[in-house]
Amino acid sequence: MNFVKTNLPTWLTLLRIALLPVIVVVFYLDYCWARPLSCVIFVIAGITDWLDGYLARLWNVESRFGAFLDPVADKLMVSTVLILIVEFDQSPWLTIPAIVIIGREITISALREWMAEMGQRGKVSVGWIGKVKTTAQITALAMLLYLYDLFGLPIYQMGIVALYVATALTIWSMVGYMKAAFSDKSEQQ
Repeated sequence: MNFVKTNLPTWLTLLRIALLPVIVVVFYLDYCWARPLSCVIFVIAGITDWLDGYLARLWNVESRFGAFLDPVADKLMVSTVLILIVEFDQSPWLTIPAIVIIGREITISALREWMAEMGQRGKVSVGWIGKVKTTAQITALAMLLYLYDLFGLPIYQMGIVALYVATALTIWSMVGYMKAAFSDKSEQQ
């Protein structure tokens, strides 16, 4: 059981990454069920995002590798699906939030790397707003992947609105990380 406890959270993160090509292939299938199925696979991947961290904390098996891999998997997942959605619906209303979200992810990854080199990684560790942002992104992207109306609800249009909410949270979290990183002017040099 110790082997499972030690490795299951990491395996769940690796599963999230492995599901990305599956989502892409299913997304491009020419069947009416392809988009809803890609959504289901994406939601399963999103659940592993919550589950891996929960299990690592519950079993007290958090690792440096897991802490590194988890946000990488999140960024890969969100970026991949954003690119699929933008390619499908070539609209500036989707392209602009996609650029903001992907740009923020790259910026914060670079900021974390820089802060780690300075021995200050803790100043930009994931906080509650980052978790809310990721949940909002996954929710919006799941709706956009699904595409069709559900129980009379315009899921795709609701997904566009949710994407803008996620984008606002993305900007808010980036500002918070930047403030935290640059709160001491002497560290900027």
